[in-house]
Amino acid sequence: MKTLRQILLTVLVCVCATSAVSAQQRGGGPWSHGKLKVSDNHRYLCYEDGTPFFWLGDTGWLLPQNLTRSEVGNYLSERANQGYNVVQVQVVNGIPNINAYGQYSFTDTDHFDEIDKPGVYGYWDHVDYIVRTAASRGIYIGMVPTWGGPVKSGVFSKEGAVAYAKFLALRYKDSPNIIWLNGGDLNPESTLDVWNAMGQMIKQHDPNHLMTFHPIGRTSSVTWFNDAPWLDFNMFQSGHRRYGQMLRRDGNVPYTGKFQEEDSWRYVEEAFAKKPQKPVIDGEPSYEGIPQGLHDTDEPVWQAGDVRRYAYWSVFAGSFGHTYGSSAIMQFTKSGAGGGYGNRMLWTEALYLPGAQQLKYLKNLILSVPFFDRIPDQSVLIGNTGERYDRIIATRGNDYILAYTYNGCDIEVDLTKISGAKKDAWWMNPRNGEMTYIGSYDGKSARFYPAGRYRVGNDWVLVVTDASKDYFKK
Repeated sequence: MKTLRQILLTVLVCVCATSAVSAQQRGGGPWSHGKLKVSDNHRYLCYEDGTPFFWLGDTGWLLPQNLTRSEVGNYLSERANQGYNVVQVQVVNGIPNINAYGQYSFTDTDHFDEIDKPGVYGYWDHVDYIVRTAASRGIYIGMVPTWGGPVKSGVFSKEGAVAYAKFLALRYKDSPNIIWLNGGDLNPESTLDVWNAMGQMIKQHDPNHLMTFHPIGRTSSVTWFNDAPWLDFNMFQSGHRRYGQMLRRDGNVPYTGKFQEEDSWRYVEEAFAKKPQKPVIDGEPSYEGIPQGLHDTDEPVWQAGDVRRYAYWSVFAGSFGHTYGSSAIMQFTKSGAGGGYGNRMLWTEALYLPGAQQLKYLKNLILSVPFFDRIPDQSVLIGNTGERYDRIIATRGNDYILAYTYNGCDIEVDLTKISGAKKDAWWMNPRNGEMTYIGSYDGKSARFYPAGRYRVGNDWVLVVTDASKDYFKK
């Protein structure tokens, strides 16, 4: 039996732990810079005090359903250590939804006022725990209220979906680390009224958190919701199919009217061509370790090089960040449990896949140079910029140029596009983040030759800056 001293000590520890999390939520995390908002140039996200925010996300879709409290802590801690600041989750995958503790989300899709049961660690207590734990690690939860199935099938009526949206908004409006991802991997064409109503209801009761729409593969929210007042930024899903796999499994083509295929940069260009202009991000590219095309497990799987290519193409085209995906992580495959899409890797192993650990170098690079004056600019490239895997893509600020080649192609740049009589140049290795100084240049243009032979996956980033700047060490 515990002594009074032991009981009091236990209570004190619990109170201190709770207070530490509360302090983190109030001002100790990145939100000490204020809430997230769209930048003045409508291209990026930043905090209220002007601090840049580069979204590095992970698709932890089944986190609320499949992980226990201790597993949640381990996962979020490791992702924070790897530089991730957003985890995208679907709080309800289907109805009814059951979690690792055997607790149901709800069964009545029209009433949510008595969802918490006294003395029971319920489904929503666990979601609360995930949100608080993420906050203590400085991570935002990209919260998908419901995957698309329950709405498309009619399990959620419009009235029920709106009541549910209100329940979520009121429950999490005071959490500092929420970003709303309305929708869930579907074409909303036949249910536009439901998604618009849910978006409006969430925004009505929680105007302080940003919101977007997560669409089905090879489509973008710009197609349906760019004008919606509740949509703060656009999201596209470049998807899991390779060049030539244009049709979805059901035989229907994408609804955007053209075939972007693997050219993720095209979705960014499409978004910036819309008015009003809103920031855009790839919220679901090809997952590391998942079969190309998803459903045929005899197909080759996407690798770390593909992860990097999708990320650099999208960000250099103008995206404000990027979301990573792993087949094992998105479903949190455990020992003894079969994984979908042919996955046999445990989620605890997938945490350390090479692609998962390499995207922080992209984040670090973008945050090392002036953030808000960066624009996509193919005009800095001289000559043929290539097609498909040979595509060279460039972005620049007033005093720097960044250019990415996936295949180790030579890159010739117009040095007059940025300031400075002299320019310094480096190669950055996107596999390990190492910067190799090339030299100083004072001409109007220069051609650069990356290490290694021309081949798929020999990717490099060319970095050129005004020589008077000290963004990188020589």
